[in-house]
Amino acid sequence: MKSKTQKAEIKDIFDSCRERREKHGILLKNIKNNMPKLELLLKEANDHWGCEDSIYRYYHGSFKVYYIQDLTERIFKALIDISPHEDPNAHLNADFMEIYKEGIGKIFDMSHNKEWSKNCRPMVEAFFHAKYFLEMAVKYGKELQEPPQCLPSGWAGLLYFYRIR
Repeated sequence: MKSKTQKAEIKDIFDSCRERREKHGILLKNIKNNMPKLELLLKEANDHWGCEDSIYRYYHGSFKVYYIQDLTERIFKALIDISPHEDPNAHLNADFMEIYKEGIGKIFDMSHNKEWSKNCRPMVEAFFHAKYFLEMAVKYGKELQEPPQCLPSGWAGLLYFYRIR
């Protein structure tokens, strides 16, 4: 026979699971409602002046790699816009936020050339992580009609981004 405490704990677990599943549905709906904007942004991230040129600029040692920050911030804003949470900033993945914060807000200074990788690699890393979550939003926004029971890795990754997995 289960105690009242055990029953309350089980109820809490079921309620938590139900709430997360509801957030999954809200996320998918938000993605679908914003799909044209997300697809356009992903196209920009993948085009010549997005990923291709920015990564070349990193390896070339050009200050123009700093421009990648703008695209990273726009991707981040788009991800915030589709959040299933009322206060999205309070619910984003801490690992991502650390990477993101280290990779934006940088202003080129000639002294950065002496430690190029230390100064510029965080910008590239933040871009790639943001781009990954944008890619997963677009991919699964197209593929899924409803939140799946068995989670594909990319969808599960997106759920971790919003801390609903």
